[in-house]
Amino acid sequence: MRSIKFLYLIITLVLCACREEKGTDHTVIHYGALMNIMSGNLEATASLDSIHDLPHLYALGALENLKGEIQIFDGESYVSKAFDNDSVILEPRFNHNAALLVYAQVDEWTNAILLKQFSDHTTLEQQIETHALLHGIDTDQPFPFLIKGKVDQLNWHVINWIDGDMEHNHKKHQESGAYGIIKNQDVEIIGFYSKKHKAVFTHHTTFLHMHFKALMHNIIAGHVDELRASDATLYLPQ
Repeated sequence: MRSIKFLYLIITLVLCACREEKGTDHTVIHYGALMNIMSGNLEATASLDSIHDLPHLYALGALENLKGEIQIFDGESYVSKAFDNDSVILEPRFNHNAALLVYAQVDEWTNAILLKQFSDHTTLEQQIETHALLHGIDTDQPFPFLIKGKVDQLNWHVINWIDGDMEHNHKKHQESGAYGIIKNQDVEIIGFYSKKHKAVFTHHTTFLHMHFKALMHNIIAGHVDELRASDATLYLPQ
């Protein structure tokens, strides 16, 4: 009888272990740092090829030498590059290196959470933190999130840094490649929230770093500079 109970215990443990291996724990991993980029170090810190097999992958970042932006939604790559600094081309491949890379694996998101109207990053990050706490997320640790819906206005850029330019600032990063404004368009945003990574993978004035993809006449994707929305929904790791 004891041997049967012991065998049942072993089988149960094995089944639990298998279930845990299939899931993801939403841990945020990053390579590189914005502070290093601002000091002129634009070298590669990670390869997208090294993570392309990870299931349910969500990521953002900047290509080495700041020659484009990285957006990955559920394993689909939307690497964007400025072309002649007027238009954007997308490369749906993983054969790229990153100066900055932030990613997590999320196999299940919450149901849609309706956001109140917001017009700046501060108001948005307060809502994200509130809903994260309500869903049992430790907001002292970094976590990913999604935003979907029609934006009132989204200011964006796709960086295309001039080789040899060592004078870095946020305004020059925004204007070195392609940039523009989207209004009243449906978008999907991948973002990362962290209170502890300012100047690492969030900018020094915010707890957020966000990239987007939008379906207009052509697909466009890049870095979110400013965001306003009154009809958007939030999704958090389940």
